[in-house]
Amino acid sequence: MVKSKNAPRVLFASFEAEPFGKTGGLGEVAGSLPQALKRAGAEVRVILPKLPTMPERLAARLQHVADFKLPLGWRWQYCGVERLDYKYQTYYFIDNEYYFKRGAFYGYDDDAERIAFFAKAVLEALQYIPDFQPQLIHCNDWHTALVPVLLREQYMQAAGYSGIRTLFSVHNLRFQGKYDPNFLGDVLGLADKKPARDQLIRDGALNYMLGGICYADRLLTVSPTYAEEICTPAFGEGLDDVFRRRGNVLAGVLNGIDVKTYDPERDKFIPACFSAAKMTGKAACKAAAQREFNLPERSDLPMLVLISRLTEQKGLDLLLHILGELLEQPVQVAVLGVGDQKYENAFRWFNDKYENFACRLQFDDRLAHLLYAGGDALLMPSKFEPCGLAQMIAMRYGTLPIVRETGGLKDSVTPYNQYTGGGTGFSFANYNAHELLFTAKMALSVYYDSPKVWRRLQKQAMAQDFSWNRSAEKYVEIYKQLLSE
Repeated sequence: MVKSKNAPRVLFASFEAEPFGKTGGLGEVAGSLPQALKRAGAEVRVILPKLPTMPERLAARLQHVADFKLPLGWRWQYCGVERLDYKYQTYYFIDNEYYFKRGAFYGYDDDAERIAFFAKAVLEALQYIPDFQPQLIHCNDWHTALVPVLLREQYMQAAGYSGIRTLFSVHNLRFQGKYDPNFLGDVLGLADKKPARDQLIRDGALNYMLGGICYADRLLTVSPTYAEEICTPAFGEGLDDVFRRRGNVLAGVLNGIDVKTYDPERDKFIPACFSAAKMTGKAACKAAAQREFNLPERSDLPMLVLISRLTEQKGLDLLLHILGELLEQPVQVAVLGVGDQKYENAFRWFNDKYENFACRLQFDDRLAHLLYAGGDALLMPSKFEPCGLAQMIAMRYGTLPIVRETGGLKDSVTPYNQYTGGGTGFSFANYNAHELLFTAKMALSVYYDSPKVWRRLQKQAMAQDFSWNRSAEKYVEIYKQLLSE
């Protein structure tokens, strides 16, 4: 790939990314977006913590770049920088086993210190990378929100840093990184900085996410609707006033998916591949999914699937409220996911009671692909959804989403219009269980009474372009605008 002289030089900072390890959508985005950004004309390198989730075959290829002592508050900690060139993409890994050699990504008593160390290491490492000086650092979620803060407060006077711009993407506002306000001095070394005190302390807590929102030069979210929603008290998670204040630098760009990984014509996880032109393989996938989930092998029954983290965000309270009535319909429901104990227990109860309901309380890529391919419709009645990937993946496989009109769900799913025949799924507006039930019953009615319409909706869904290409072009346009200001 030939580099353009005008290509924006971007360091993409994230705490997780495929194939090195992920816990959810952030890892999927960070794993696929940088490649698309390069195709769209940016020079992009990625920086991550070195975590033990990295496959051994990749860890064996790491090249040592540098190591140094990093000041963090009153501490001096070892920091190593490793490099990996993988699939035409350059990755840097921040190495510190004390902070990062853990069994999980998050959830430790010293997360405030671990995350701060990574943010500061991202900046410090720039002095030791010999062949790349970014013009812009693209930060993602609260784990990298301190990068714009520390750049402004501690590095702006250092050689080579004054011209660096920052962009901060909010993937999920609910998780903000709130800690003891004393950490502002003890960990960040910013107790004597009044702007930091004024902008990072809120409601008696040090808020990492808030720092990124206040200090970054440009703010992005992962869908246009979510960018509007977070400016309201209902979705702003206590920070809506800050987003309204910074509304002139806030925008939403809809996420994409890895269309090579999720391709029904080439998917190695499913027993039979298929396309919009030849759907026979989808029936074989449905039968395989029914067998896998111990459901009666019935080609005549529509199978609704839910593939999700089992949390309140995903609208599971709505689903559980009407699930018994839904299961009285001629339908099957299959659930795959892990999460909060109360939802797992509820699904276990339905699993024991109903022959036409099955759940697997685990995370399994193979089973997820099987349900995407074998399902007839996807249940996704989210309370809020910054972007959502499951609905896009489902449409790739001709599995029609049943969603609530919020965030990226509203931006990516066109509701069925019985008068024009248009649409790529089914949707409802209010967070109401009976609206969900009504919408699910409408989908079942179309499935049973209008099979030609259902087939047309499948084709329309499968024809949608959810690749990263269009989104990446928008990102690069924003990069160029920011660098020209």
